Amino acid sequence: MHKIQCQCGALSGHVRGGGTCSRVVCYCADCQAFAKFLGRAGDILDAQGGTEIVQLAQPRVVFSQGKEHLAAVRLSDQGMIRWYAACCNTPLGNTLPDPKVSFIGLIHSVLNRAKMAEDFGKNIAIVNVDSAIGEPKPKQKGLPGMIVRFLWIILSMRIGGKYRNSPLFTESGEPVVSPVILSGEEFKNLKNTL
Repeated sequence: MHKIQCQCGALSGHVRGGGTCSRVVCYCADCQAFAKFLGRAGDILDAQGGTEIVQLAQPRVVFSQGKEHLAAVRLSDQGMIRWYAACCNTPLGNTLPDPKVSFIGLIHSVLNRAKMAEDFGKNIAIVNVDSAIGEPKPKQKGLPGMIVRFLWIILSMRIGGKYRNSPLFTESGEPVVSPVILSGEEFKNLKNTL
């Protein structure tokens, strides 16, 4: 069991042990824009704009308090749902809008950094390096293994309908909170400030 908590402590819970996961540092422009949207780029992104994420099955996430602080945004009408704690703008994680694709990329800001290697493994994939800030760009690594683990997470949740146990989607498949969808202009402005 790995504790999760927003910065102010109003939203908390844990990640159930067991199950497949992947540790990833993502340098994509969307992850960078999300950190900027929350006003948290300085403590979320590394020096080159990377966000450390742990991908795992949504039903492994359990909220014990503060679920009323959950909020969500989509950077475009086709984008991922990016979840955060509205009480202190702590990013929680990213999901696809289809509840049957039941993974979440938990962002390091809600995890116990000292226990990440112990609880989620030491291998870290490095992806989307073309969007990294500055030169030289980080070297991409671990993508094939990350894809295999990602697919396994999705398939294992589809079997027997386990995806229905997500704390982020209702039984009818709707997000538990309606995501705000940024306009094209709002998204462009965020990307221009990176």
